[in-house]
Amino acid sequence: MKRWVCLPSLLLLWVSAQGASAADAASVVVSGKADRDVPAWTIRTVLPAGWTQDCCLYAQGIGVNEVLYKGEWTGEPDRVMVLNVWPSKLSSLEAEVQDDRHHYLGRDPRGKAGVFALDNKALACRGVLYEGTDHKDDVVVFCDPGLASGIRFSWSMAFAHDEQGKEELLALFRQVVEQSRYAVNAAGHASAAKAAH
Repeated sequence: MKRWVCLPSLLLLWVSAQGASAADAASVVVSGKADRDVPAWTIRTVLPAGWTQDCCLYAQGIGVNEVLYKGEWTGEPDRVMVLNVWPSKLSSLEAEVQDDRHHYLGRDPRGKAGVFALDNKALACRGVLYEGTDHKDDVVVFCDPGLASGIRFSWSMAFAHDEQGKEELLALFRQVVEQSRYAVNAAGHASAAKAAH
């Protein structure tokens, strides 16, 4: 897995992260337009307190759909939560996980790949925690909104192996992933989104 997970994404279509309203100040909303067999979609999740969301400046610059970060943007991948959305091509969620694992361990044969446990009640998601020989760790979670969605998405984050406050950081990451929800947008409008599950 690269530090920035730049999978082929629907970012090149139309993607927007809408600012949270006063009544919903801690939410992230990312949407994409329909494309062939892929209906227009929205992914929503929580925004950790004190974190910043970006879809259209930094995220677009590195070829991803959304980034969440705390403090100032540094251009470095550490401690940045990254959302990627792409048209599903592999046969299953397990195939996505195994493909990513194969690529990561191909680049770092002495690295380790363990399970990152999580429980998203609305989506099938699988997580992997990588420990690199470069003393950098990566956590990546793949989610499958279902065959009809035509997409899969991932959240990922890199951090130093000896990161101070690593458990708290991973807890925030887990919260973002566990609260991620997919919806189909009726007529391509996020405001008319309805739950797919």
